[in-house]
Amino acid sequence: MKKLTQTAAAALIAALGTSSAYAEEIKVGLLLPYSGVYASLGNEIEAGFRLGLETFGGETDDTFEIVTEDTEVKPPVALGKAKKLVLQDEVDVMVGIVSSGVLGAVRDFVDGAKVPLIVANAGNDEATGEACSAYITRLSFSNQQVNRPMGQHLYDQGVRKVFTMASDYAAGHQMIGAFAEAFEAAGGEIVGQEFTPFQKTQDFGPYMANAQASGADAVYVFYAGGEAISFVKQYDSFGLKADLPLYGAGFLTSPLYVNAEGPAAIGVIAALHYVPTIENEANSVFVEAFKAQNDRAPSEFAVHGYDAARALVMASAGGASDREALATALSKTSFDGPRGATSIDPATNNIVQPIYVYETVANENGEGLTQKVLATLPATADPANGCSLAN
Repeated sequence: MKKLTQTAAAALIAALGTSSAYAEEIKVGLLLPYSGVYASLGNEIEAGFRLGLETFGGETDDTFEIVTEDTEVKPPVALGKAKKLVLQDEVDVMVGIVSSGVLGAVRDFVDGAKVPLIVANAGNDEATGEACSAYITRLSFSNQQVNRPMGQHLYDQGVRKVFTMASDYAAGHQMIGAFAEAFEAAGGEIVGQEFTPFQKTQDFGPYMANAQASGADAVYVFYAGGEAISFVKQYDSFGLKADLPLYGAGFLTSPLYVNAEGPAAIGVIAALHYVPTIENEANSVFVEAFKAQNDRAPSEFAVHGYDAARALVMASAGGASDREALATALSKTSFDGPRGATSIDPATNNIVQPIYVYETVANENGEGLTQKVLATLPATADPANGCSLAN
């Protein structure tokens, strides 16, 4: 082919369209657990992310290539995989991280390499607090964010004395700590507290007996995954629900596994940043599309991936394609999505979003369980807690 003259080349570019002439391929590293205890969460986040790219990808001329790596929920393994994605695969952005321990392990590398990371699950408060980074933007939740509003809410419902329980690891302490601080500030009393050995507790009976004897009006807990299933079933079989209502962080009855809990979950009231029964147009579109692809309702983990993809597309559509520009653009995204109005706090790069109080109820057709939203608690930004990103 003959070489184009400068004039002809300019005409060709004009004919193709200015935007397409500058389209980029953005390489995305999905850093998620595909094996181990959180494999189902990793798969759910990826399903949401791919649906998000499919839904919103047409809003940018850029294209996206995905490279996946398995963290195995092991911090040293995850750090090695993050280095591979950045140094060998040369990804422009990473998305994922389920475990707070994994996020802690990769934080310094991400910050030093100056590669943007969209956190699509891990809720450790430090990541958008004292260990914040201009290259880390959280599109999921923080541990305190989900639980703090429930302190005032329970007090407003007439609850005055609460017994708390949680898994004995960082997330458990942060979630319960945020609830307890807010509940006591409202005028309530924590009459007892138990932290059960993480992934080692088979029998919750002795801890439940302590709660029953405490004089509490209610029990507030944090459990997730397999522990949540076991705890909810045992709480029901222990016969406590009638006299000692069960409340908690919404991971207790997550849509991802609530049907495994069965009728024992009915009547449990919890708080979460997303349930599939939120009534807004964006959520209707998301739920319908997710059900069409997966034959079930989405969970909070799926919406993390979906919204992460949307934020990435928005950053790209705004002209960002290199790492530095993507990091900056991601920290400025805001939109009305399935969760409602969401934005990023410029002081911390943490998401700001409503929190929903919901009760697990039986479906009207008697098949399976669903979520009845009881209240929407206002979106508030977390305290900076040592983070100083804002100019």
